[in-house]
Amino acid sequence: MNDAVEQIKKWAESMGHYDSVSWERLPEIDLYMDQVITYMDRQLGSFQRTPKNKLLTPSMINNYVKDKVLDRPEQKKYSKEHLAMLTVICMLKPVLAIQDVSSLLRYLLEKGEKQEVYASFCDSQSTALKEICQRVLDTAADGESELVRLAVALSIEANVRRTAAERIVSELINREQESTEAKNTKKQPKLPKASK
Repeated sequence: MNDAVEQIKKWAESMGHYDSVSWERLPEIDLYMDQVITYMDRQLGSFQRTPKNKLLTPSMINNYVKDKVLDRPEQKKYSKEHLAMLTVICMLKPVLAIQDVSSLLRYLLEKGEKQEVYASFCDSQSTALKEICQRVLDTAADGESELVRLAVALSIEANVRRTAAERIVSELINREQESTEAKNTKKQPKLPKASK
């Protein structure tokens, strides 16, 4: 077996055992921006294609806060809640537009606590990683050409899954939020028109 196939196998074996940091193991102390970046790099580095392809930068965090995808930090310090939501955002944003990620998080957080949302996300991610990594390992035994075929199959699956996720967000989540906004607008009393 060639060196590239061996590297792919090592990656699959490692990622097949990857577990996100549990809620209880997230830092209890609040972190400043540079500490957040260092922490997140350590936690999510395995998902980067290369060390140069950062999943998170200070400007990204600032934009998430500005766009209300992420809660504003307290006195420039980020809590474990921030770290949990940043993990979810970083893992979803390569697949979904940030507006869709924001809609999903808003919807989920209306239905449950951040701790529950994060735990559910971690479980789903772990299950998906185990399944995909096992497929890679099984295919690696058949050689390079089969791995290339698997890469094509995984790309097609990823595109179809992204399309399905976008449709769900568009049809269910965004519609529900629009309906809620419309109800809130109707409840507001109408102000009398000013006389001329």
